This record gives sequence, structure tokens and C-alpha cells, in this order.
Amino acid sequence: MKYEVWAPAAENVEVETGGTRHAMTPAGRPGWWTARIDAGPEGQDYGFVLDGDGPFPDPRSPRQPNGVHGLGRTYDHERFTWSDEGWRGRPLPGSVLYELHVGTFTPLGTFDAAIERLDHLVDLGVDAVELLPVAAFPGRHGWGYDGVHLWAVHEPYGGPDGLKRFVDACHRRGLAVVLDVVHNHLGPSGNRLSRYGPYFTDAYETPWGPAVNVDRAGSDEVRAFIVGNALMWLREYHVDGLRLDAVHAIRDQRAVHILEELAEAVSRLAAETGREMFLIAESDLNDPRLVTSREAGGYGLDAQWSDDFHHALHTLLTGERHGYYADFGAPEALAKTLTRVFFHDGTWSSFRGRSHGRPVDTLRVPGHRFLGFLQNHDQIGNRATGDRLSASLSPGRLKVGAGLLLTAPFTPMLFMGEEWGARTPWRFFSDHQEPELARAVSEGRRREFADHGWAADDVPDPQDPETHRSSILNWAELREPHHRELLDWYRALIALRRARPELTDPRLTEVAVEYGTSWLIVHRGPLRVVANLGTEPVPLPDGEPLLASTPGVRGRLPGESLVVLLTGHG
Repeated sequence: MKYEVWAPAAENVEVETGGTRHAMTPAGRPGWWTARIDAGPEGQDYGFVLDGDGPFPDPRSPRQPNGVHGLGRTYDHERFTWSDEGWRGRPLPGSVLYELHVGTFTPLGTFDAAIERLDHLVDLGVDAVELLPVAAFPGRHGWGYDGVHLWAVHEPYGGPDGLKRFVDACHRRGLAVVLDVVHNHLGPSGNRLSRYGPYFTDAYETPWGPAVNVDRAGSDEVRAFIVGNALMWLREYHVDGLRLDAVHAIRDQRAVHILEELAEAVSRLAAETGREMFLIAESDLNDPRLVTSREAGGYGLDAQWSDDFHHALHTLLTGERHGYYADFGAPEALAKTLTRVFFHDGTWSSFRGRSHGRPVDTLRVPGHRFLGFLQNHDQIGNRATGDRLSASLSPGRLKVGAGLLLTAPFTPMLFMGEEWGARTPWRFFSDHQEPELARAVSEGRRREFADHGWAADDVPDPQDPETHRSSILNWAELREPHHRELLDWYRALIALRRARPELTDPRLTEVAVEYGTSWLIVHRGPLRVVANLGTEPVPLPDGEPLLASTPGVRGRLPGESLVVLLTGHG
């Protein structure tokens, strides 16, 4: 068995396995150490000893069966038997994504339990499943954004074999799999990367602690760690795409940005394997260069989340105007995002106290490179009580929101349970075992919302097991008529999106919007999507109703309703 590790500052490195320490010798690359030990039984626990200190888990540990503080365990990727040999992936353009969190998608919270619900997604009509992070993180349950072993799969979910079974099962059903990966920071518990080398830098700060070092001394190996990790998920676990968390927090002043380097590496792997692969960024920058091709001077990512579209739609539906919602809420804000993507494209942002963003070249950048959503894990879970739209909106307004999302020129994404108006909240929860850290997380969450007028007792404690339990989807709701009615509406919208090419047309220049104080008409070729957010009926343009949230629509559209019309031009 060959062991390797990058530890450039160490003068002596050993690998410990089976209770015995073995000396490692410098490898051919600067800072690397290596040792070859006679192979023992499959699944050896091991760690590295640095100048007599340790053992510590391997930064590239493929398994952490005893949690983030335990030793790593060897794992042979070749031993898993795949059944997806004929799978070549699904293109992102034209797809509908479905975001889910393994630990709350089912009561058991495992990959195998999630497999049992995949037929629901097929029946819904989605094309790809986007998993929240599954890299090993502290405790049994959490969001996954405080992962510390980026090459290992969270063991309570089912470990590496569990993830492979899930991906294989998705592919058998024609579903692609997108995995959320976090390369902008690591969690505080069990993070030992800095003991090995300059993985972090104090030249920049992030909201979560030290910034990952991608442009300072030693950053060549840190960048190789990030790119290698991304390729590992795509190659060894057969995932089809990656969602890159908060890339605005990755500070890189090198001539070739790490995102461009990553995009090029993924393109090479796609060519090598003959599979569709894509990268989706989460970014707060409103910078279209992320999804502009490398040939045109961009980073070459395939898509990015569009928060402005969410904010414009959310505020119009709910009337909320606090925080970063302050600049949104009028119909013209939604009209602008539907035609030009970013509301803040060089305009003044009152929340930031400065101008923000850059215009999208709508002649050259297709709409499918932007993900639109009505809800997602952040926009629900970062609310004080984790309340979904279904907790406050009428069934009619929920249907209008779904209609505007699924007929928009973007790649739509749903959040688990949204399709039936799930009444379960989705809250921020954690399971830190260190008493001081657990207390700090609980108190910090309450302080965060105290400034907004929330009483401490009204903000769920992230460390309380009930906070996690209450966030688990209640699949029994699907037996209730009003939930089934909303599910049927989502199915019909997705089916219409697939049947009418105008709805997947990526040309932003072919989208036009008319609006009044409480209504919008979105033009998609010969289709007219008419949304009435008021309470009084509004007149309809001429056309044949293809799909309506209120039955029997003719001439006038009732309040809180949406209809898709086919005009005489179709």
C-alpha cells in the first residue's frame, strides 16, 4: 500500500497504521512524503505523524468511519460495481434541477433511503438532483457546509458506497447528479489542514474564518488539492456536475483564476470520459464573467445561481422588503431580471451602500447559464425559523410563483418539498460535540436575529435535536388533497416546459415583459404567461389557454392566478 502526503514544513513524517509507525521519505515533488507498506486487510485505519505529533487524519482521507476527529481509512474505489456504463450524462440546458439534503429528505436520512424516493422525482419530471454537501462534517447531522474532510463522504449518510449506490440509482432512472462542494472555507471542528501546510492565508478574511490560500506562497499545491478534489467526485463517484459554494469568498489574484483552472480541468475530464459534466457557481458578485467562455475572456463556468431573480420574485409574492430585499418588490424589478438577469448590474444597492454588479450581454450569454429558483436551502434556512413560502402564502400565490419560475428563461431549480407545498420548516441545525463550540453556535444564531427584533426563545437552537427533526420532510402530506393539487400543478408546468420549445429557448433577447401594479405578462415567442398577483380579475389578451392555475379561465384572469396562453402566432 502506498501512502503519500504533502507536509512541506515537517522535518520528519511517519504513517501510523495498525498501531505501528513507519518512516516516510521525501518524494520527488517538493514537500511530499511517501512510504510503501505491505498491504494488510481491506480498510486499514491510518494517520500521519508530523515531527512526532499525531497521528492526524490524511487531508485526502477517502473515509472517516469514526468521525472527523478519528483516523482515516483506506478505500479502494475499484471495488464498487457500477451499472451505469451506458450513461453519458444530461446537458444542463433544458434541465430542471431539484435540490435536496440527504439528512432531511427522509426520516432515515441516508442515501439508501433517498433512493426509495427517486421515482417521485422521475414522476415530477425533473432532470437532475442537486445534493447539499456530503463531505465529512462534525456530528451526525448538519447542513454540510462545515465539512473538514473534503475527500470523504459523511459516514452517517452511508459513506462512499452509499453515495455510489445513490448516483448509480439516479443514472438508472435518467437523473443526473450535481454535488455541492465547499472550497472557500472549512469548518472549525476537526480541521487540521493548517498542521500540514499553508492551506490558509491571513491575507484575506471570510465570514467563516481564514481564507483558503489559492494565490500566496505554497498555493500551487493548495490549488492542486482543490482541483483534484473536484475531479475526484466527477471521476470516482460519477457525479455529473458540481455546485461551487460562495465563490466570491475565494480570493485569487493570480493571472489564471482558480475557477478558470477548474473549468479547464473539468473540460479535459469530460473529453476523456465522454460524459457531460458541468460547473455551477454560487456567487454574490453579479459578474457575468463567471459564465462567459474562456475564449471570450471569462472563467468558463457553465452556470451560476441568480439571487436577483429570486429576490424580485420573492418580494413580489410576499411583500417583504427588509435587508437585501429592500431594492426589490416592484413588478419592474422582476421584469428586469427576466430580461436582463441581474437587477443590480452596475446600479445602486442600498443594502450594500454602493453600486453593484455588471450587465449581462444578453445577445451572447444564454439564459440557461443562470439558475432561477423560488426557494432554496439558503433562502429558507437562513430565515429565523426556517419557514417556507407555504407557511405564509396562499395556494394561489404559490402556484403563481411556480408558474413564473418554470416559464422563465433560466435553468429552474426546486427545493425539496416545494413541489407539494411542504409545511415542514427547514432550519439551521448542527451537531457539534465540543461544549464550547456548541454553545457558541447556539448563542451566535440567536444574536444574529436579535438585531432584527426576534426574541431568543423564538429562534430554534441549532444544537437542539428537535430543530433537525422538525426539518425532515413529511411525505405523508402527499395524501392530502391540497398538497396533491399543488404537486399536479408543478408536474403540469414541467411537462409544458418540456413540450413547448419556447420555454427552453435560451435567448434572453426573445423575452419581453409587460406589467402593471399587480400583474405581469411574459412573452415567450407565441406564448404569453399572464400572472395576476392582485385580488381582482384582470383582462386577458387573446389566446388559447394551454395551462391555467384556475380552471375555466376565459376573458379575465381571477386574482392570484396564472395562465399560459398560445397566441395566434403559434
